[in-house]
Amino acid sequence: MISVAIVEDDAGVRRSLEWLLKSSPEFCCVAACGSAEEAWRALPKAAPEVALMDINLPNHSGIECTARLKELLPTVQIVMITVYDESEKVFNALRAGASGYIFKRSTPERILQAIREVHAGGVPMSSEIARKVLGAFRQPMAAPVEEHNLSRREQEVLELLAEGCSNKAIAQKLSLSIDTVTWHLRHIYAKLHVRSRTQAALRFVGLRKDQ
Repeated sequence: MISVAIVEDDAGVRRSLEWLLKSSPEFCCVAACGSAEEAWRALPKAAPEVALMDINLPNHSGIECTARLKELLPTVQIVMITVYDESEKVFNALRAGASGYIFKRSTPERILQAIREVHAGGVPMSSEIARKVLGAFRQPMAAPVEEHNLSRREQEVLELLAEGCSNKAIAQKLSLSIDTVTWHLRHIYAKLHVRSRTQAALRFVGLRKDQ
Protein backbone atom coordinates (compact mmCIF):
# COMPACT_ATOMS: atom_id res chain seq x y z
CA MET A 1 0.00 0.00 0.00
CA ILE A 2 1.00 3.61 -0.58
CA SER A 3 1.08 5.56 2.70
CA VAL A 4 -0.56 8.97 2.36
CA ALA A 5 -0.97 12.00 4.63
CA ILE A 6 -3.53 14.78 4.27
CA VAL A 7 -2.94 18.42 5.19
CA GLU A 8 -6.26 20.26 4.84
CA ASP A 9 -7.87 22.79 7.18
CA ASP A 10 -11.46 22.18 6.02
CA ALA A 11 -12.69 19.35 8.23
CA GLY A 12 -15.29 18.23 5.70
CA VAL A 13 -12.81 18.04 2.84
CA ARG A 14 -10.29 16.33 5.11
CA ARG A 15 -12.81 13.65 6.10
CA SER A 16 -13.79 13.12 2.46
CA LEU A 17 -10.17 12.59 1.46
CA GLU A 18 -9.65 10.21 4.39
CA TRP A 19 -12.71 8.21 3.32
CA LEU A 20 -11.48 8.14 -0.28
CA LEU A 21 -8.12 6.73 0.79
CA LYS A 22 -9.58 4.22 3.21
CA SER A 23 -12.05 2.98 0.59
CA SER A 24 -9.22 1.74 -1.64
CA PRO A 25 -6.94 -1.18 -0.70
CA GLU A 26 -4.06 0.52 -2.54
CA PHE A 27 -3.73 3.33 0.00
CA CYS A 28 -3.23 3.83 3.71
CA CYS A 29 -3.97 7.17 5.38
CA VAL A 30 -1.28 7.59 8.05
CA ALA A 31 -2.04 11.19 9.11
CA ALA A 32 -4.71 13.85 8.61
CA CYS A 33 -3.72 17.35 9.74
CA GLY A 34 -5.58 20.64 9.82
CA SER A 35 -2.63 23.03 9.85
CA ALA A 36 1.01 23.39 8.87
CA GLU A 37 2.07 23.28 12.51
CA GLU A 38 0.26 19.99 13.04
CA ALA A 39 1.78 18.58 9.85
CA TRP A 40 5.30 19.54 10.92
CA ARG A 41 4.78 17.62 14.18
CA ALA A 42 2.96 14.58 12.83
CA LEU A 43 4.32 13.81 9.38
CA PRO A 44 7.99 13.17 10.28
CA LYS A 45 6.76 10.46 12.67
CA ALA A 46 4.14 9.05 10.29
CA ALA A 47 6.65 9.09 7.40
CA PRO A 48 4.13 9.09 4.52
CA GLU A 49 5.29 8.38 1.01
CA VAL A 50 2.85 10.95 -0.41
CA ALA A 51 1.13 14.00 1.07
CA LEU A 52 -1.95 15.79 -0.26
CA MET A 53 -1.43 19.46 0.60
CA ASP A 54 -3.94 22.32 0.61
CA ILE A 55 -2.52 25.75 -0.21
CA ASN A 56 -4.87 27.89 1.88
CA LEU A 57 -3.92 26.82 5.41
CA PRO A 58 -4.27 29.06 8.51
CA ASN A 59 -1.18 30.89 9.85
CA HIS A 60 1.28 29.21 7.47
CA SER A 61 0.36 28.51 3.85
CA GLY A 62 0.59 25.12 2.20
CA ILE A 63 3.56 26.45 0.25
CA GLU A 64 5.39 27.25 3.49
CA CYS A 65 4.34 23.90 4.90
CA THR A 66 5.67 22.11 1.83
CA ALA A 67 9.06 23.82 1.99
CA ARG A 68 9.51 22.92 5.66
CA LEU A 69 8.27 19.35 5.21
CA LYS A 70 10.80 18.74 2.43
CA GLU A 71 13.49 19.67 4.96
CA LEU A 72 12.03 17.45 7.68
CA LEU A 73 11.06 14.58 5.38
CA PRO A 74 13.00 14.85 2.08
CA THR A 75 11.57 11.67 0.59
CA VAL A 76 7.89 12.64 0.83
CA GLN A 77 6.22 13.41 -2.50
CA ILE A 78 3.78 16.30 -2.15
CA VAL A 79 0.77 16.93 -4.37
CA MET A 80 -0.91 20.30 -3.96
CA ILE A 81 -4.68 19.92 -4.03
CA THR A 82 -6.41 23.28 -4.23
CA VAL A 83 -9.00 25.57 -5.81
CA TYR A 84 -6.32 28.00 -7.00
CA ASP A 85 -4.78 28.04 -10.48
CA GLU A 86 -2.85 31.34 -10.45
CA SER A 87 0.55 30.96 -12.12
CA GLU A 88 2.41 32.48 -9.17
CA LYS A 89 0.89 29.99 -6.70
CA VAL A 90 1.61 27.11 -9.08
CA PHE A 91 5.28 27.95 -9.49
CA ASN A 92 5.82 28.87 -5.85
CA ALA A 93 4.37 25.51 -4.80
CA LEU A 94 6.59 23.62 -7.22
CA ARG A 95 9.65 25.63 -6.20
CA ALA A 96 8.90 24.81 -2.57
CA GLY A 97 9.22 21.12 -3.38
CA ALA A 98 5.77 19.97 -4.53
CA SER A 99 5.78 17.28 -7.22
CA GLY A 100 2.25 17.76 -8.49
CA TYR A 101 -0.67 20.19 -8.52
CA ILE A 102 -4.33 19.25 -9.02
CA PHE A 103 -7.69 20.83 -8.29
CA LYS A 104 -10.08 19.89 -5.50
CA ARG A 105 -12.81 19.64 -8.11
CA SER A 106 -10.95 16.71 -9.68
CA THR A 107 -12.80 13.41 -9.63
CA PRO A 108 -12.00 10.94 -6.83
CA GLU A 109 -10.34 8.62 -9.35
CA ARG A 110 -8.16 11.50 -10.65
CA ILE A 111 -7.00 12.25 -7.11
CA LEU A 112 -6.10 8.60 -6.54
CA GLN A 113 -4.37 8.48 -9.92
CA ALA A 114 -2.32 11.55 -8.98
CA ILE A 115 -1.10 9.71 -5.88
CA ARG A 116 -0.15 6.69 -7.98
CA GLU A 117 1.65 8.91 -10.50
CA VAL A 118 3.72 10.85 -8.00
CA HIS A 119 4.59 7.67 -6.10
CA ALA A 120 5.87 6.18 -9.37
CA GLY A 121 8.06 9.22 -10.04
CA GLY A 122 5.65 11.20 -12.20
CA VAL A 123 4.50 14.81 -11.96
CA PRO A 124 0.69 14.80 -11.84
CA MET A 125 -1.00 18.02 -12.89
CA SER A 126 -4.45 19.06 -13.98
CA SER A 127 -4.52 19.93 -17.68
CA GLU A 128 -4.95 23.65 -16.97
CA ILE A 129 -1.90 23.66 -14.71
CA ALA A 130 0.14 21.62 -17.18
CA ARG A 131 -0.52 24.22 -19.87
CA LYS A 132 0.75 26.99 -17.60
CA VAL A 133 3.94 25.06 -16.83
CA LEU A 134 4.55 24.10 -20.46
CA GLY A 135 4.04 27.72 -21.48
CA ALA A 136 7.01 28.70 -19.34
CA PHE A 137 9.26 26.36 -21.32
CA ARG A 138 8.26 27.74 -24.73
CA GLN A 139 11.01 30.34 -24.84
CA PRO A 140 14.23 30.54 -26.87
CA MET A 141 17.15 28.63 -25.44
CA ALA A 142 19.80 30.70 -23.71
CA ALA A 143 23.55 30.24 -23.58
CA PRO A 144 25.09 27.81 -21.07
CA VAL A 145 24.97 28.97 -17.46
CA GLU A 146 28.66 29.09 -16.63
CA GLU A 147 28.27 30.58 -13.15
CA HIS A 148 26.60 27.39 -11.92
CA ASN A 149 29.53 25.29 -13.12
CA LEU A 150 27.35 22.90 -15.09
CA SER A 151 29.33 20.79 -17.52
CA ARG A 152 28.18 20.62 -21.12
CA ARG A 153 26.80 17.13 -20.52
CA GLU A 154 24.95 18.30 -17.39
CA GLN A 155 23.41 21.12 -19.40
CA GLU A 156 22.24 18.61 -22.01
CA VAL A 157 20.72 16.38 -19.33
CA LEU A 158 19.03 19.35 -17.66
CA GLU A 159 17.59 20.61 -20.94
CA LEU A 160 16.02 17.21 -21.68
CA LEU A 161 14.73 16.94 -18.12
CA ALA A 162 13.04 20.34 -18.53
CA GLU A 163 11.40 19.06 -21.70
CA GLY A 164 9.78 16.32 -19.62
CA CYS A 165 12.00 13.40 -20.61
CA SER A 166 12.33 10.45 -18.24
CA ASN A 167 15.75 9.15 -17.19
CA LYS A 168 15.38 6.34 -19.73
CA ALA A 169 14.54 8.78 -22.53
CA ILE A 170 17.48 11.03 -21.60
CA ALA A 171 19.79 8.02 -21.63
CA GLN A 172 18.57 7.00 -25.09
CA LYS A 173 18.85 10.50 -26.56
CA LEU A 174 22.37 11.05 -25.21
CA SER A 175 23.60 7.45 -25.67
CA LEU A 176 24.24 7.07 -21.94
CA SER A 177 23.36 4.42 -19.39
CA ILE A 178 20.51 5.15 -16.97
CA ASP A 179 23.00 4.96 -14.09
CA THR A 180 25.10 7.67 -15.74
CA VAL A 181 22.04 9.89 -16.20
CA THR A 182 21.19 9.41 -12.51
CA TRP A 183 24.76 10.31 -11.58
CA HIS A 184 24.56 13.51 -13.64
CA LEU A 185 21.22 14.42 -12.06
CA ARG A 186 22.67 14.12 -8.56
CA HIS A 187 25.40 16.59 -9.52
CA ILE A 188 22.90 18.93 -11.18
CA TYR A 189 20.70 18.95 -8.07
CA ALA A 190 23.70 19.75 -5.89
CA LYS A 191 24.92 22.58 -8.13
CA LEU A 192 21.48 24.16 -8.50
CA HIS A 193 20.61 23.60 -4.81
CA VAL A 194 17.38 21.73 -5.59
CA ARG A 195 15.90 18.46 -4.36
CA SER A 196 13.72 17.17 -7.18
CA ARG A 197 13.25 16.92 -10.95
CA THR A 198 10.47 19.49 -10.82
CA GLN A 199 12.59 22.00 -8.93
CA ALA A 200 15.50 21.45 -11.34
CA ALA A 201 13.24 22.06 -14.34
CA LEU A 202 11.82 25.23 -12.79
CA ARG A 203 15.31 26.42 -11.89
CA PHE A 204 16.30 25.84 -15.51
CA VAL A 205 13.42 28.05 -16.66
CA GLY A 206 14.52 30.76 -14.24
CA LEU A 207 18.13 30.59 -15.42
CA ARG A 208 17.03 31.00 -19.05
CA LYS A 209 14.92 34.04 -18.16
CA ASP A 210 17.87 35.65 -16.37
CA GLN A 211 20.10 35.48 -19.45
